[in-house]
Amino acid sequence: MLPLEGIRVVALEHAVAAPICSRHMADLGADVIKIERPGEGDFARSYDSFVHGQASFFVWLNRGKRSVSLDMKHPEAAKILDRLVSGADVLLQNLAPGAAERLGLSHADLAPRHPGLIVADISGYGESGPFAQKKAYDLLIQAEAGVISVTGTEETPSRVGISVADIATGMYALSGILAALVRRGRSGEGANVKIAMLDALAEWMTYPMYRVAYARSPLPRSPTSHPALAPYGAHHTKDGQVIFGLQNEREWMTFCAKVLEQPAVAIDPRFRDNNARQHRHELTELIEDYFADIASIDVVKKLDAAGIANGRLNEAQDVWDHVQLSARDRWREISTPGGPVRAMLPPFTFTDVEASMGDVPGLGEHTDSVLSELGYGEAEIAALHKAGAV
Repeated sequence: MLPLEGIRVVALEHAVAAPICSRHMADLGADVIKIERPGEGDFARSYDSFVHGQASFFVWLNRGKRSVSLDMKHPEAAKILDRLVSGADVLLQNLAPGAAERLGLSHADLAPRHPGLIVADISGYGESGPFAQKKAYDLLIQAEAGVISVTGTEETPSRVGISVADIATGMYALSGILAALVRRGRSGEGANVKIAMLDALAEWMTYPMYRVAYARSPLPRSPTSHPALAPYGAHHTKDGQVIFGLQNEREWMTFCAKVLEQPAVAIDPRFRDNNARQHRHELTELIEDYFADIASIDVVKKLDAAGIANGRLNEAQDVWDHVQLSARDRWREISTPGGPVRAMLPPFTFTDVEASMGDVPGLGEHTDSVLSELGYGEAEIAALHKAGAV
């Protein structure tokens, strides 16, 4: 049995933050009903056309869901939603600020009739305060939360290359919803879980904030190194570079003795502990001078033999072809409207059951079947289509 079998999620979602949350719930066995605009759908469907003519974002984030097209402005929409919510365990939404309230889908509106319902509201900046009504996109939250200020080169701050604000928010939403389901199993009570994108990334920025607040030490932008640990990052070799990192003084002693073959460096006053090793330029020069006559593959062999953690600077294609993912059988094939695609199993792995790797739905593909489940007859469904409600 999958952990969320029997749980129904109604998702009024678009883009990334809510869809990544509900997709993981679908992977865990939940019945996720995705509400989309007729004719247009989730606007992430048109982000690009890289996967058999379909958007890579949408294919990634929407497997295993059932798509229902519904015109939220049509008078019949409220009746359909009411029936959907009546049979749901979770209502998840990341609509524009205030939209859920205008549709009568706030927790305050729904809880009196559905006391066991869990309503999860994702917003950009929270529902109060001077930023409450501002639109929020991933890039803007990365900027507002300070993530861009600590990313990039010394000269140029940079956006993180993936949608880190959306992903963080979606995973906190998942955690909150799962916690609410556990509590409901004990108390029978529903919940209103609220997740703000700014809060999610501000949480991740706590270390830089502590550093500047209590030590007046802004976090430096270090493209391939660690702002607090050294040596930690990329170092040039005879034919390229290697990436490795040390976490403690025991590893430092081992690194000096077995990799650099210069045990005296470990007690050099400039490098004797991590605080002293903030003489980064001198330390990097010393290491790279030693590596200058050694090929990268041989440096890696020395690091592995010494038990020093290291990795390769892979690109997306390298990860797609990664021998470790293949060796652990992490890929499956799923169907999409444009054809079959390879999809990765979710990071959580149960030893007794595999995640439900469902197909990616076409826009409105499941509208009629879901309406039938809600008690609508064939004539009623046909009338709803004719009226443009679905």
